[in-house]
Amino acid sequence: MNLNTIKPAEGSKKESRRVGRGIGSGFGKTAGRGHKGQKSRTGGFHKVGFEGGQMPLQRRLPKRGFVSLTKRFTAHVRTCELNKIDVDVVDMLTLKQLNIISADIRTVKVYLSGAVDRAYKVSGLLLSKGARDAIESVGGSVLGQE
Repeated sequence: MNLNTIKPAEGSKKESRRVGRGIGSGFGKTAGRGHKGQKSRTGGFHKVGFEGGQMPLQRRLPKRGFVSLTKRFTAHVRTCELNKIDVDVVDMLTLKQLNIISADIRTVKVYLSGAVDRAYKVSGLLLSKGARDAIESVGGSVLGQE
């Protein structure tokens, strides 16, 4: 193989569309630009997002970013934190009373982090798959929200 024999694969290179080359080409006369209007003219340009004078979408939307509005009402509890508390039934009220989560929390998810020592009865909490398996493997049970 020599450098002068190398060619691109068959069908990988497409011929560019030749517009304005007569009616037989299918793109003659107006060259695929339609009739009249700003976009049909040479130099007809408007900035990205321009909507003809209507307030553009990027200016209609509020500038609050991508901050979750529910994040402050959600708490994450690790399984090693459950080992520190001395109760058999773990639910949202118990976690609030023991100051593991704050009072305004609405949803709690338990994650596997550390070993599970005792069999807990977890109710009304979300659990990760690993946390669920760990709790059930030591004889605990999961009720409610799951």
